Amino acid sequence: MFFQIIRCLLIAAALLPLISGAALANARKQSVSKGPEEPGTIRACVIGGMTMTGLWDEIVKRFEARTDYQVKLVATGPRPTISMPFRRGEADFLVMHAGDITTDLAADGHGINMRACARNDLVLLGPVSDPAGIRGLKDGAEALKRIAATQSTFLDVNSNGPREVGHTLWKRAGIRPRGEWFIQDEAPRSEGIPMFADSKKAYFIFGRMPITQDKHPSGDMAILVDQDPTMRRPYVLMEANPARHPHVNQAGARALGDFILSEKIQTFMADYGKDENGGLPFFYPVWPHGPAMHPE
Repeated sequence: MFFQIIRCLLIAAALLPLISGAALANARKQSVSKGPEEPGTIRACVIGGMTMTGLWDEIVKRFEARTDYQVKLVATGPRPTISMPFRRGEADFLVMHAGDITTDLAADGHGINMRACARNDLVLLGPVSDPAGIRGLKDGAEALKRIAATQSTFLDVNSNGPREVGHTLWKRAGIRPRGEWFIQDEAPRSEGIPMFADSKKAYFIFGRMPITQDKHPSGDMAILVDQDPTMRRPYVLMEANPARHPHVNQAGARALGDFILSEKIQTFMADYGKDENGGLPFFYPVWPHGPAMHPE
C-alpha cells in the first residue's frame, strides 16, 4: 500500500508540468483572443495643442456623429505625459509631434501604423525694436543671416521642436552660430522661455500657439517672422499594437485615424482657428488638395 501511494505521487509530479504548461498556454490563448474590453470606446492620448485650441473636441464631435464609437480622452499635454499611458497599454490611439519619443513607441512595439496627419508652425520672435531688421520676412534662414550679421542676441531654445527647426535654418543659412550674441536657454521650464528671452532682448524660435493663445507670458516679445513652410513641425498618429497589448481597440483606433486623414477633416483643419490666429490655421493639413494627394 505504501509503495502504491509513492507511485501515484511520482506520476502526479511527472504530469504536473505538462498540465500547468497546457493551462498556461490556454490562458495565454484566451488572453490574446479576448480583444478589446470596450469595443465601442476608443481611448485616446492627445498632444496638448490640439485640446488647447479646441480642434480635438471638434474632430471627436464629427467622428462620433458619423460612427458608433465613443472617444474617451485618457491624457493630454506634452509628449512625455501622453506617451506613458500609451506605452502601458492604457490607450488605443495616440496623436502628437513626430520625434524620438514617437518613433521609440513604434520601435518598441507599442504602436503601429504611424502616419503623418498635420503640421503646426513655429515662428521667430524678438524684441519690438528689431535690431536685426527681420520683421515681415517669410524666410527663417534669411532672418537668421541678418541676426548673425548684426550679432543681435539669439537664444538657442532648449526644446526639441525649436532646436530642431533652428538647426535646420542655421544649416540652410550656411552659418555655424558662435559668439557672445548666441546664448543658451536657462529657463527652468518651457513656459518660462519667452520671458527669459525678453529679459535678454533676444530673438528665439518658438511655437505660434502658446504665444497667440497666451499660454506662456511673452513680455514685449513679438512675432516677427512666420509663414515659412520649412518651420512647420509634423504631427503623427498611431494605433496601439494588439500583439503587445491584447485588450486594445485597434479597429477603433484605425477608424479614428482614417477619419482624421479624410478629405473632410483635412479640409476642416485647413480653416480651423483662422479667426483667432491672425488669418492662419492652428494646424496645417498634410494633404490639402484632396484624395489624389493621399497615399491610400
